[in-house]
Amino acid sequence: MLAVLRDRTYRHLFAAQVVALVGTGLATVALGLLAYDMAGSDAGSVLGTALAIKMAAYVLIAPAVGALADGLPRRALMLSADLTRAGVALLLPFVDQVWQVYVLVFLLQSASAAFTPAFQAVVPDVLPEERDYTRALSMSRLAYDLESLFSPALAAALLSLITYNWLFTGTALGFLASAALVVSVALPPARPSTACGAYARATAGARLFRTVPALRALLALNLAVAAASAMVTVNSVVYVRDLLALPAGALPLALGAYGAGSMTVALLLPRALDRVPDRTVMLRGAGLLVVVFAGLGAVTTAGSGGWRWPTLLVVWAAFGAACAMVLTPTGRLVTRSAPAGARTAAFAAQFSLSHGCWLLTYPVAGWLGAAAGPGWAVGALGAITLGASLSAVRLWSTPPPHVHADLPAGHPHLRDARRVPSGWRHRHAGVADGAHAHP
Repeated sequence: MLAVLRDRTYRHLFAAQVVALVGTGLATVALGLLAYDMAGSDAGSVLGTALAIKMAAYVLIAPAVGALADGLPRRALMLSADLTRAGVALLLPFVDQVWQVYVLVFLLQSASAAFTPAFQAVVPDVLPEERDYTRALSMSRLAYDLESLFSPALAAALLSLITYNWLFTGTALGFLASAALVVSVALPPARPSTACGAYARATAGARLFRTVPALRALLALNLAVAAASAMVTVNSVVYVRDLLALPAGALPLALGAYGAGSMTVALLLPRALDRVPDRTVMLRGAGLLVVVFAGLGAVTTAGSGGWRWPTLLVVWAAFGAACAMVLTPTGRLVTRSAPAGARTAAFAAQFSLSHGCWLLTYPVAGWLGAAAGPGWAVGALGAITLGASLSAVRLWSTPPPHVHADLPAGHPHLRDARRVPSGWRHRHAGVADGAHAHP
């Protein structure tokens, strides 16, 4: 997997992603402490609102940036986003009103909504071979998982030496390092969009998700993943501290189990995806999410028993593994589904729509769990996952099982569709792997 790092451009881009993620992790810790200083017992409300603003920025800004990105050099766009994020991070220690936090969080996340889709769209151009691109996707998944483990530990170590305000300086340094790494390489130019007009460019990605069967299925899979990850993110502390009455030190173990499950799958998937179609891996991941929710229901409804804690760790690890099965191949699917000129718009739409799913599931996990108990949250999110998984199976249909002799060995259609007759291919090419929409 590490062989892809031999490519200098990708190596610098991956390093930029890693240092930016570490900076973001430090900001998350510092923002929680800042909210507590400003709002005391109402800090949870402040953070909840900030999280909603973050998701709203992702949903609203990413498509708009996608419409503008085709007319801008990629390196300039990513550099501007990094410099904006660094500037906002340096301003956060000086706020003294809650509304100022909300404004700066919106600016910070708007810049992230510009950077991330541009980064995602450039990687398949840097690594055009699908085998290399698949390994880059696994590397990216590992970076996210390692950040969730490393950043809190780094923050804890730094807080023993400095006040939390200085963590924002670390965040700014991370974004500045990311900017320097982006500037240090020449990026392939974006191919111009064929859509005319700003509105058409802004909605080009959404139209792909509406018309391409595999992308419609991906939207359903995004909802299933959001339901599971929201359960882990929002309610881990409820299970550890309230339901199981464990000490605070058990919370990192629970979150670490989720990350360990995700990292394990991310390491194993590249070789598996050389042999198994994306559709099979992603739909099985969604099915596993449904099964895991059933297991979580057993832990939640049990009144007592020492088995509940190790079982919860297994459940959280299984959630991480199943989410990684869905998320890791997503970049391949989006790349295949979009013409080269619409790739940035497609990644922007995926970024926006997937975070829209989290915007829906976070309140269900938090508010329903607080009002009616974690059992109701498990039931509601499990039902959402089941419905989304069944929808994905229905939407992502497979082609007829016949042989199509003129496709070369290793062609994506053969990997995802296996056997396609000549007439079917010419009428419906790409439905199996999402390369084109129905006419």
